[in-house]
Amino acid sequence: MQKCYILDTNILIENPDCIEIFKNGEENRVFIPYSVIMELDRLKKRPDLGHIVNLVADKLEQDHIEILKIPEKTYTGNESNDDDILQDIKYAFEARGQLFSGYDPVVISNDKMFRVRLKYEGFQTQEYRDSKPFHSESQLYTGFVKDTEQKIPNSFSWDGNGQLWFEGREAYIDYEHNPWGVKPRSVYQNCAMELMLARHIDVVTLQSEAGFGKTYIALASAFQLVLQKPKAYERIFIFKPVVEIGEKLGYLPGDEKEKLAPYMRGILDLIVKLHSLRPANALFIDPSSSKLELNHKKIEVVSLNFIRGMNIENAVVIIDEAQNLTRYQTRALLTRMGENVKCFILGDTNQVDHPYLNSSNNGLNWIVKKFKGHGNYGHMVLKGTKSRGPITDLVLKTGL
Repeated sequence: MQKCYILDTNILIENPDCIEIFKNGEENRVFIPYSVIMELDRLKKRPDLGHIVNLVADKLEQDHIEILKIPEKTYTGNESNDDDILQDIKYAFEARGQLFSGYDPVVISNDKMFRVRLKYEGFQTQEYRDSKPFHSESQLYTGFVKDTEQKIPNSFSWDGNGQLWFEGREAYIDYEHNPWGVKPRSVYQNCAMELMLARHIDVVTLQSEAGFGKTYIALASAFQLVLQKPKAYERIFIFKPVVEIGEKLGYLPGDEKEKLAPYMRGILDLIVKLHSLRPANALFIDPSSSKLELNHKKIEVVSLNFIRGMNIENAVVIIDEAQNLTRYQTRALLTRMGENVKCFILGDTNQVDHPYLNSSNNGLNWIVKKFKGHGNYGHMVLKGTKSRGPITDLVLKTGL
């Protein structure tokens, strides 16, 4: 039986291919509220979403989607678009009832509150199930498996004598790593260092709540691989999604480096901290200056806006806050990686700030879901009783 679907904005942003999926050839009908088109038109100006909106636009042009539009209405593309989308849907049902004759349309949205409103108005709704690979896979798979379970490539397990076994080298881990003079604060950090320093592993994901040192140990491992002889890689690239928490700051003046500075301050502070622990002079233009400036020939902070056309080779790549990347952004970034690249992908699926993502539907979770079990991939969940300090410990302990 032919079905009828109405798609919300967040579904299109999550996966532009969803139009073809829902149409299933010519089997089903797919409708887009005109307010969704207006919202997409506004979002195309967002640097983190512009290329995805262009992909959606290509799909809309190719598939000749049916649009739900109120003829006499003036569409403005307001910041909050739910009211406008709801009006479009209600108009289609009430004024153009024949449009859905013989159908029982379903509105597809991953916005829970919007689904509640739609249900209250009498419409059928459902979430986009394909956008949930598995509920927070990056937390459920910790990097450890039970000694009695089937082994996963590059996983860890405790044997009956309490010894730590690493499946990646089929050997026991009875030593501590010390990249760039940084000692692991827990067995989990030591395991993460094992993954990041192992030559046969190309991609490592680290999941943890705030304060367990994932960015710090990733940078320390990158320093070790790029600066320590024999040098395995030539450069370090750092990517971080530009997503604001709370009220928007508005337009930031200056060039790319100046615009990124507020978002990258935490990472830059950690670079300086590692430099003070052990000199990393090659990373700075003038290491003796009171104001350290990064040497872009050795380490570069790059905006996601400029990844198109890049070909990264002979480098360690650190992707921070990956839970704020969409699946398409993650794919676009990882397909830039060429020969001799090691990639550290860091995040916390409990701290999703992107308005179109959630704890399971984000770049970090997609990577764990798709890469788990491959021989050149490893994953670790960092945890413990102590984080970056006593206040953070208290927050984590009390569940604030």
